[in-house]
Amino acid sequence: MRKSLLALGLMAAATTAPVMAADYSDGDIHKNDYKWMQFNLMAAIDELPGESSHDYLEMEFGGRSGIFDLYGYVDIFNLATNKSSDKAGAAKSFMKFAPRMSIDGLTGKDLSFGPVQELYVATLFEWSGDSEGAFGVNNQKVGLGSDVMVPWLGKIGLNLYGYYDGNEKDWNGYQVSTNWFKPFYFFENGSFISYQGYIDYQFGMDDKAGNKFGSTASNGGAMFNGIYWHSDRYAVGYGLKAYKDVYGIKDSSGLKSSGVGHYFAVTYKF
Repeated sequence: MRKSLLALGLMAAATTAPVMAADYSDGDIHKNDYKWMQFNLMAAIDELPGESSHDYLEMEFGGRSGIFDLYGYVDIFNLATNKSSDKAGAAKSFMKFAPRMSIDGLTGKDLSFGPVQELYVATLFEWSGDSEGAFGVNNQKVGLGSDVMVPWLGKIGLNLYGYYDGNEKDWNGYQVSTNWFKPFYFFENGSFISYQGYIDYQFGMDDKAGNKFGSTASNGGAMFNGIYWHSDRYAVGYGLKAYKDVYGIKDSSGLKSSGVGHYFAVTYKF
C-alpha cells in the first residue's frame, strides 16, 4: 500500500538522465530537466501489515525542473469495488509526494564529495483517502537528501528524514530511505532486465505503552526487491518485499507486520 512498482523518481530517470555530479556554475539550472509518467496495474499478495491481497492502479510520475526533483504517485484500490476484496470498506486511495530541492542548484555551487553527487532538502508527504475526521495516513517528513554513487548499482537516492505525524501534530522518530535502479541484462532490441528496489527504515519511534502515535515498536521498515523487464513503452515485473515491524507495528498474532509480500506489475509508460 505504501510503496509500489518503482516508488522513486531516480529509478525511472536512470535510463535517460546522465549520471554526473551536479554542476550549476554556468547558471543553467534547467540543463538536466526531464519528466516522466506511467500507469502500473498492480497485484499485491500478502501485503503487510495484515496480509492483505488486492489489486490497484497506480498513476506514477516524476522529473526534474531546475532545482526541484519530484517523485509521486496516486494509488486507487479495489478497481471493481469487489465486496469480497481485502480493500472493501477501506480507504479507496493513497498518495505519496516526495519533492526535493537541490542545495547545489540553490547555491550555484558544486557540493559533491567522494561518492556524493548532489545534496537536497528532502521532503515526503503521505496521505490516505479516508473521509475527513477519520483516522488515516497523514505523515510529513523533512530532512537531508542526496544522490550517491555506489559500486555496481550506480546512482542511488539516500534520504534521512524527521518523521512528523500530521494527525497527532507531533514528531515521532526518523526515517532513512534509499532507492536504486540497475539494468543488468540487455537484449538486442533495446529492452532490458533491471534490479530495482528501495529500503524505508524508521527508528527512534515512541514505543511506550499507550503512546499517542500507536507505535508499538521503536524501529521497523521494509525492503523491496524487484526484477523487471523494460521496453521503451512497457514494463512487466515481480517484486518481493521483506517487512520487519513495518510502520512501527510490532509483529503479533493479532496483526502480522513482519514477513514477506509479493507484487506483480504491468506498466504502460507515457
